[in-house]
Amino acid sequence: MDLIRHILKYILAVMAAALLVQGCSLIDEDLSDCETDYNINYELRLVTNMTTELQTQLETEVSTEVDVAAGAALREYLKDIFTDHAHDVDLSFYDVSADSLRLHHEAHIMDANQSSYTLYIPVHRYMHTTVANVLENNLVTLQKDERCHTGTLHQEIADTISAHTTGLFTARLPMEVIEGIDQTFDVKLYMANCAAALVVDTTGSHIKNLKVYMTGFATDFDICDSLYHYRYTPIVRTDNLKLTAPGMCFATVTYPSRDVRETKTVIETTDPFISEDAEKGLWQIRTYLTLEDGTVTETKLSVTKPLRAGQLKVFKAKALFNGAVQPDDPEVGVSVALDWQTGQTHEIPL
Repeated sequence: MDLIRHILKYILAVMAAALLVQGCSLIDEDLSDCETDYNINYELRLVTNMTTELQTQLETEVSTEVDVAAGAALREYLKDIFTDHAHDVDLSFYDVSADSLRLHHEAHIMDANQSSYTLYIPVHRYMHTTVANVLENNLVTLQKDERCHTGTLHQEIADTISAHTTGLFTARLPMEVIEGIDQTFDVKLYMANCAAALVVDTTGSHIKNLKVYMTGFATDFDICDSLYHYRYTPIVRTDNLKLTAPGMCFATVTYPSRDVRETKTVIETTDPFISEDAEKGLWQIRTYLTLEDGTVTETKLSVTKPLRAGQLKVFKAKALFNGAVQPDDPEVGVSVALDWQTGQTHEIPL
């Protein structure tokens, strides 16, 4: 009987020692294998000037019938872009060491402007990044996100591209998950793309056709560093919005232009859309107006103020009898090529 008791005590002692070594114990300072529940709250923060821009440019007491119609059309066109609603969210948790490998990844359909998730992951120090509304964007995809500092929202590479179809939102947040402590993290997502529009008064211009393009915008966005890249200069198509009054309105959704400062997302700033002029144009609006005789006039409108993330910029212009497009804003540079032929400048399909 004594021999059996000694054997049982020995077995229990070995089992206890094994649990202490393998488990999340007080004598083991390496807690990287210990997992715990914690709550993470996500909220989309829409910082935009859309309402102010429409009210000051198109919805004033002296606005024309075309201005009012364009304002209504732009509100409808942008209602799913400048929104605090997230359809899908992609969550990544990275090691903070040099290799910055992703240690945990989740994807959810959020369909709200705010949501909370309870995650069960190991105790660790993380860099957390989040992107929203990528799944239904026709032009932008999440790429190279296996490591923190390579994750990017990459825009399709082409000479001529279409408008983005969703408002993109991103966030980044350092996190330290501590064993044995109830924790809640708040993650705020900010907009990464923007929009621009041109409203054209075509009265007396003898217009047969008008196409509008824009150029000078970023091509990629680094999520963790919140930094835009300008790897090449694509031409961006605009959408011709139907108006209930004579005139035309063209709009597009794209990445921001270059800036007079380092271009980042709109975060923790009180006046994100007040900016100084650059010495040269930062981005362009290009119009191609076909007259009744079949000739085409190209007008390049050079803008010296940056177009920033979350911003809408509206320009008004008059189409002249020779096909040139004259902007109302005197600070916008104008270059006109009469009887323009394909190949004189960047090749654009007409």
